[in-house]
Amino acid sequence: MAKKIATHLILIAGLLSAVILVAKFKSNHLGLQSGFLFTDYSSGGPYRQSHIDAGQSDKDMFRTHHVIYSVSHPDRKYFRIDFGRRSVLNPSIIPHPELLDTWIITAQLHKPPSARTASVWFAELVCNAAFSDDKRVLSCLEPPLQLPVPATFGDSSKCLGDISYFSLSVGPHDARVFYGPEIPYTIYGSNSFFTCFGQWISDFRILVDWGIDTINEHEFRQYRELQRPMPWNAVEKNWFLFWDDSGQMFLHHEIAPARVFSKLELDGSVGPNLALTTSASDQECLKRFLPETGKIHQATNSLAITLCARSDQFCQPDATNTFVLFTIQQKTLHGLHPVYEPYVVLMRRSMPFEIYAISSKPTWIFGRSIRAEKSDEDSSTGLLEDTSEMLYMTSISWKSHGQKDHGFIDDTLFLAFGREDSDAGGIDVTAGDLLAELGTCAGF
Repeated sequence: MAKKIATHLILIAGLLSAVILVAKFKSNHLGLQSGFLFTDYSSGGPYRQSHIDAGQSDKDMFRTHHVIYSVSHPDRKYFRIDFGRRSVLNPSIIPHPELLDTWIITAQLHKPPSARTASVWFAELVCNAAFSDDKRVLSCLEPPLQLPVPATFGDSSKCLGDISYFSLSVGPHDARVFYGPEIPYTIYGSNSFFTCFGQWISDFRILVDWGIDTINEHEFRQYRELQRPMPWNAVEKNWFLFWDDSGQMFLHHEIAPARVFSKLELDGSVGPNLALTTSASDQECLKRFLPETGKIHQATNSLAITLCARSDQFCQPDATNTFVLFTIQQKTLHGLHPVYEPYVVLMRRSMPFEIYAISSKPTWIFGRSIRAEKSDEDSSTGLLEDTSEMLYMTSISWKSHGQKDHGFIDDTLFLAFGREDSDAGGIDVTAGDLLAELGTCAGF
């Protein structure tokens, strides 16, 4: 009799396990409900309940967006990035290779419209930076220097019509500084030999005082123009590198209207477009989670992330739990005011590099100001203008010193962004919090 009862209990347990598995697959949701350990390794605590006593507009924000909070700012808001007397935009942050509690920050010099003379000269600024005692500002420890990125000169006949002014440009645009598996790089926009305006790469260590390090030619000691599979766009921007699980380097060119990525060679040339195999399923996933309005484009560099905790002794990175992480943005115009909505994307690290998951809601950075919509009376369109603070993501990095491109779900990230085309900011957030509301692409 006891044997029969035991058998029945085993059968019931098996059925319950099957039901749970089916439910998980049907839910198709990666976030806090998933099998990955996000619940245990988010910053959690009172942050997740902070909207209960909020006003109606704040409650609506939690319904439409995934809100992330700083792990160090006293008010949990984003921090300012301060280059002293210089105005900047499009910042990047990486840990200093030697100095603790110090980061290297870069950003594009911003020349306000009120500048006394017109100019076609562009520059990137760089400095060592540290946080203020109250963690509200990350600021240069000394006056910033110009990043010595050489100007390039292309074929002006490729810059026609509305973009003819690009042929006059001197200096780098919108640089991203980031770590690869071993060394730091920068990718920036400049005049192109292949099209009007292209993307260039350099080993970042030759541009700053990196201390004593061996710099080899194959690590882009000589700056090179990056290429892409045909056809070219007249103006190329926001490309990013990623590495597969065996350390080979690839270049991601576009996310929409269709993905384009290719294997990168050391001379800047590339192989064929490798995105065709999964093109249909990738675009279906993007359509599922992103509204069909607005323009979608790549935003940041990439990182590698393992979806279990560094603090878990049983967590071992492998092909099943480690992904390429990057962000994309959807740009819409509300009257004359642009709005950028960032989404996190995970993709596999081996062929065919399919998209695995995307934010089910856009990310809202806590501290971004919300102002009520109002009629744009000065606009001939008569459209409502969304006047919420315009933030646009430019880079992601791991916060901890010694950490390069790979991290775990309980590690802390920096997200750096421009503010209203005239300022810069950032936020430090655990990876688990950032990825808490992802939706998976498979099974729909």
